[in-house]
Amino acid sequence: MSHKTLLRTGPLVPGGVGPYGPVGPPGEGGLALPPHFTGRVVARSGAKVAGLTWHAAPDGGACFPDGSGWIYVSNSELPLLGGASAVRFRADGGIADAYRILSGTDLNRAGGATPWNTWLSCELGHRGRVFECDPYGARAARPRLAMGRFKHEAAACDPERGVIYMTEDEPDGCFYRFRPGDWGDLTEGTLEVLSSSGRWRPVPSPAALLKEARHQVEDARHFDRGHGCHYAGGVCYFTTRGDGGLWAYDAETATLERLGEGVRAITAAPSGDLYAAGTGTRIDLITPDRAVTPFLRLQGHDGAELTGLAFSPRGDRLYFSARRGRTEGLTFEVSGPFRA
Repeated sequence: MSHKTLLRTGPLVPGGVGPYGPVGPPGEGGLALPPHFTGRVVARSGAKVAGLTWHAAPDGGACFPDGSGWIYVSNSELPLLGGASAVRFRADGGIADAYRILSGTDLNRAGGATPWNTWLSCELGHRGRVFECDPYGARAARPRLAMGRFKHEAAACDPERGVIYMTEDEPDGCFYRFRPGDWGDLTEGTLEVLSSSGRWRPVPSPAALLKEARHQVEDARHFDRGHGCHYAGGVCYFTTRGDGGLWAYDAETATLERLGEGVRAITAAPSGDLYAAGTGTRIDLITPDRAVTPFLRLQGHDGAELTGLAFSPRGDRLYFSARRGRTEGLTFEVSGPFRA
């Protein structure tokens, strides 16, 4: 079943037991999972991971292929010291290395992966920037100023249309897309904003000092604190932190639908299932027929926010972080028989 089925078959329906069975008792780190799934803590803020001190306030994340292994990248939402770090995994899941890929930036909250295997780390601060980072640690990160200067949250690439969607964490934030002049090169391009009519309109001055991007287009549509963003199967899913909304923008038909409530972070599995984290310490599974069932719970972490949901390239491991404030943070890995 495809992601299109999810978009067009009616409202989300809360269910009982999910396709993997009931969630069991908590294990390592308070992680409660269905049968045949296992979990572990791979990183802890302030503790060493393969010689690297793992950052505080872990937030947005993504996975990248690395030969027979893979890499998980995580942002840090610290002021002035944010940046991003990476953990390199061997084929058997062992940790081979850990290193910084971005340093000295401000409030790096979310971001997104590109099809050419770079990481877009987004600054949340006033006039925040998007930095394109090398998850393999070989090249220095570069700011992509044509993508606008605003409170960036997340980014999601749409290779079919050659655009990158972006959310903005403001009470009257906008939903943007960036059209690079050359797909794969984000140095130059056109920043556009979704209007109330459903059309995309160019932002005249994406990096203007005096008039913020969200106020430059008169009929721009506004959202209450844009948050997570993920593109899959012709649909860009994004969330609004202010009102807990889950939205779906169908890029082929240029239509927008509000799917449900109470979601902050979201990712997709190869099966077409969505995995969504809300205001509590649990992750729900949303199947292509729009059934919503619990997938995991995290006990003993009251008040934590779950962030950085991402699947490994093979789709057999799910990563996420649990953060409380700007000091505590745990990064988890869940392994098991995820549907293909």
